[in-house]
Amino acid sequence: MGTLRLRGPEEKIIMTERSAAVFIQAWWRGTLVRRTLLHAALRAWIIQCWWRQVLEKLLAKRRRMVLEFYVQQEWAAVRLQSWVRMWCVRQRYCRLLNAVRIIQVYWRWHTCHSRGFIEGHYELKENQLDIQLEISLGSQACKVQQCIPLPLKE
Repeated sequence: MGTLRLRGPEEKIIMTERSAAVFIQAWWRGTLVRRTLLHAALRAWIIQCWWRQVLEKLLAKRRRMVLEFYVQQEWAAVRLQSWVRMWCVRQRYCRLLNAVRIIQVYWRWHTCHSRGFIEGHYELKENQLDIQLEISLGSQACKVQQCIPLPLKE
């Protein structure tokens, strides 16, 4: 096969043709293996980068959905609170309105019985005015019904 000799301070390798061919073939195979491993590593790295992007998009989508759900719940709570507040205010307003009406009825009754009141209706027809009045002063009452002709301007 091949022989290897070392001479003096300078090292020289002496090979035969066969051992040189084997050496070149080994080197070439090693280069091909390293190239294949490099390509495989690059492909794996590309797939990992793509997968990280997919996971990041999924995470962003999940976050957005959770945020939208939270906002929806918050708006629902705010709307419900506003409806409850509105209902409470309306209840209070209705109670106050009822109290005002009761006070007004008693005050009008008191005013009518102590001072009297005038109640009436009128109707305007072509050239006359029909009036119906009811005047009440305490226990006395008077009804007046009259038809008044109106002057026409020509």
